[in-house]
Amino acid sequence: MHAALTKAADFSARMGISTPILLAPMAGACPVSLSSAVATAGGMGACGALLMSPEQILDWARQMRAASNGAFQMNLWIPDPAPARDSVHETDIRTYLERWGPAVPQDAAETPLQDFKEQCQAILQAGPTAVSSIMGVYPPDMVSEMKRRGITWMATATTVTEARAAEEAGADVIVAQGMEAGGHRGAFQAADAASALVGLFSLLPAVVDAVDIPVVATGGIADARGIAAALLLGASAVQIGTGFLRSPEAALNPAWADAIAGATPETTIATAAFSGRLGRAIRTAYTQATDAPAPAPYPVQRALTGPMRAAAAKQGNIDAMQAWAGQSAGLARPDPAQQIVTRLWNDSRALLTG
Repeated sequence: MHAALTKAADFSARMGISTPILLAPMAGACPVSLSSAVATAGGMGACGALLMSPEQILDWARQMRAASNGAFQMNLWIPDPAPARDSVHETDIRTYLERWGPAVPQDAAETPLQDFKEQCQAILQAGPTAVSSIMGVYPPDMVSEMKRRGITWMATATTVTEARAAEEAGADVIVAQGMEAGGHRGAFQAADAASALVGLFSLLPAVVDAVDIPVVATGGIADARGIAAALLLGASAVQIGTGFLRSPEAALNPAWADAIAGATPETTIATAAFSGRLGRAIRTAYTQATDAPAPAPYPVQRALTGPMRAAAAKQGNIDAMQAWAGQSAGLARPDPAQQIVTRLWNDSRALLTG
């Protein structure tokens, strides 16, 4: 067996899966139907729990276990410090956003985030195979409790420096996220997200060489060629997000799914215009607008754009819709998720074994 396949098999056995393909934990785009299908096919399901209350986290895990006996991860963002607020600037943003959607309530930015500590407790109670992090590392008490319960911590890193910091903090696995990834960049410091845009195939081997724990590759992987290349560069598994979003189990907004189908690498853009945090999305009229005020910091910008995003999704208006997509979005296929997992892994093994 090819050495890369042996490495992947060892990681899969450790994680209780049969296929080294993980669903990316995409907040708001990881329904149980998609996650359970990936897990049933032998991969690892995922829940992006950022927006979920503790009760919703526990309910998602119950539904997942009822639908599949496969492995799954649950993911949280590590909170940033409270953002600096500028009421004049926020008023300018509200006025501007009314061109793209409904009026933005004056108190829109006061919407509270979920309580991070309570979310952590709910995830521990849910008992997933793995807990993953993005935007930083978990506090020591959470790390200790995960280890006590035998839950694997997979820490997302976008640079070698972040990967080393995560390993030092006790991470069991590094998820190396290249700049090609759809959705939010996992940079530990928001200000670094735009200045450290490292492509996966430069980042991956550097991280593999820098740490002594397994590395999962993510960002711009959506076909067997990407999987085989990632494994050859030292990854123990891959994590795929956009590549699953056209599957029927994802139940994606049709306008978003159609935009993914027609995407090329250059028709995606890294933008903070939706949330205040840099993320990769389909290029649209909104993301391309040249007269927009600078985004407010996260989560203020996210709250202010909420009415626009909701209205655009309801109307199927791609020009104002938050349509996250990685640079390999055009490789996504509208097939059942189980079929996608099986095909990707069979084709990857064929490439690696010649």
